[in-house]
Amino acid sequence: MSLEIKDHSISKRIKVIQIQETELDKLIFPFNKHSIQSLEYKPFSRFSLAKSVDDVFSGELSKALIKNLKDRDTGTTIVEPNIKNSKFDKDFLVKFSTALAYLIGLPNFDSMTGKYYARFHVKHSDSSDSYLRKAYTNMDLHTDGTYVKEKTDWLLMTKMEEINVKGGESVLLHLDDWEHCDELSSDPIAEQNFVWGSPKSKNVDYKIEHPVFSKDKEGRPIISYIDQFPEPKNMEQGLFLQKLSDALEESKNKIAIPLVPGSTIFSNNYFWLHGRKPFKKDVNLSRELLRIRGVFFK
Repeated sequence: MSLEIKDHSISKRIKVIQIQETELDKLIFPFNKHSIQSLEYKPFSRFSLAKSVDDVFSGELSKALIKNLKDRDTGTTIVEPNIKNSKFDKDFLVKFSTALAYLIGLPNFDSMTGKYYARFHVKHSDSSDSYLRKAYTNMDLHTDGTYVKEKTDWLLMTKMEEINVKGGESVLLHLDDWEHCDELSSDPIAEQNFVWGSPKSKNVDYKIEHPVFSKDKEGRPIISYIDQFPEPKNMEQGLFLQKLSDALEESKNKIAIPLVPGSTIFSNNYFWLHGRKPFKKDVNLSRELLRIRGVFFK
């Protein structure tokens, strides 16, 4: 099968890959070989799953994903499978998302769920201890993996289902498009070690230290930041974080993207920040998401 890659209508930095029903049909048989439980218990089965997806596209899908995600000029891909037919259920989406992840690298252990992936709902009512499930609160721009020891090169998010949803668009910002990147990344405080913790729901019982900004191999700024988890040691650090937060949220170059159910957004975690707009209030609101984050193959 030929692989068609398009520029997103909102930004050329974002590539879109549409997967047609005829191509998904070729995955039904190899996917049926693996249950969700076997994927969770037997890591090698995930590679078999990924190979079956790549074979449909003669190896071109893995090459395209890796190239785009590592390219500083792009770094985000949206994969849109045509799942309108009911035969492509939630289990199919878990398997498809798993395959996409294992085409480019190794997922991190997700402490929140104790698996290589996390599934969670955003609903009208919520009593959690983080912004992740707060439907009517803006989720400010951030990167993932700020509070864990493992590297987090990339992030995958799949929209499993939406019911009675208005608003809640994904928000993205490429570091090179951010108006205040040079100013804040060159601030001496930006390279100080900050303490990073996490709420109880994350199931991480340690804290780590790292700067907000560092440099990639070419000397370009990369970022590791989320507003809820840093623990500033002094006034300097606290005021720097406030300035950083304000500058990110006020950026005129943020991109708001509605994602259709079934779609997967894949982003480089070092130079893309992501967030979410608030939802419109609805007592029957429900969105289910799947998250995988990890490192590139060596």
